[in-house]
Amino acid sequence: MRSILSPSFTSSKMKAMFVHISEKANLFAQHFLKMDEEIVKVEFKDAFTRYTTDVIAGAAFGVKVDCLKDRENEFYVMGKKDSDFSSPRGMFVLMAYQIFPSIAKDSSWKQDMEKRVKETEESTDTNSTAEKENLDIHNPQLELSDSDIASQVFIFFLGDYDTVSTAMCFMVYELAANRDVQKKLYEEVIENRKDNNELLYETISFMTYLDMVVSECLRKRPAGAFTDRVVSKPYTIEPEKPEEKSVILDVDQYVIIPILAFHHDPQCFEHPEKFIPERFSPENRKNINPYTYFPFGVGPRNCKGSRFALLEIEAVLFHLLSHFEIVPTQETNIPLQINKSSLNFKSVNGSPLGLKKRVQRQNVS
Repeated sequence: MRSILSPSFTSSKMKAMFVHISEKANLFAQHFLKMDEEIVKVEFKDAFTRYTTDVIAGAAFGVKVDCLKDRENEFYVMGKKDSDFSSPRGMFVLMAYQIFPSIAKDSSWKQDMEKRVKETEESTDTNSTAEKENLDIHNPQLELSDSDIASQVFIFFLGDYDTVSTAMCFMVYELAANRDVQKKLYEEVIENRKDNNELLYETISFMTYLDMVVSECLRKRPAGAFTDRVVSKPYTIEPEKPEEKSVILDVDQYVIIPILAFHHDPQCFEHPEKFIPERFSPENRKNINPYTYFPFGVGPRNCKGSRFALLEIEAVLFHLLSHFEIVPTQETNIPLQINKSSLNFKSVNGSPLGLKKRVQRQNVS
């Protein structure tokens, strides 16, 4: 299945889908720009889940939705119902979906997806970036059922809806808490902004400081708390201290790898609790061991949708900073308080922040 999914995330496919992503990110910023308040108070967890829903609905099915306006949109409502991973039970369900996609068959949202897959397949809209086209299912050598496609899109949606939107929340928080970083990033945005707010794939691909900021956010608070693997050959982890015992890993054992432990190891990242985008500058990034930084997993079984997720994140930050300064409000906790009862990263009181409208500067480009 991974080999079938891979063509969906090639550079050419990402470039094509980025037009849709950037359009949705711009509409997201414009939604708040139309409000009368000088500082618009936003609960970003709710807002970002609506944004990611809009993006997935269009990218997977060619369906245009606006969840910020249509508060009870079926994509959003059913996605919210099936993606509560704040509890141990919820995280177990997500892991089960990833390991055994077929168990998702009883989900009402997944069943609705099967219906939409069929509708998409029958559509005559040749400009659609629908999932079946992206997955090259028209290749006669592939035997891929509507249920197979729906299961994979279902898992892809759940990860995007919850995990990526949460990562976005932490990013706007860090920008609000680190005004010097936000100012520097804004300068890069202005240098690359067009008069019509158009953002090109080539432009965002070369925005170095944006990449540094996003990378450091994902290091400090990775999109997922852990990754997992199944042991393929016996291995023994030898003890480093006298009081420790050997850890024996047998074939077919399921292993959970805590990403945060690597990202916050002072031997890998000096002062890991600090937000320092310069860790990921071109000259410093090459010194980072790739097996100590893996916000989307690592190796041949890493997250296939990671580039898609990064484009979603980078596009929405670009369009937000074009029009707003992200500021704390009275409801914002600084320092951030993490909900320790959640297996995935979430703040205690949500993600309340303010969007302060900027006095527009003349674009350089």
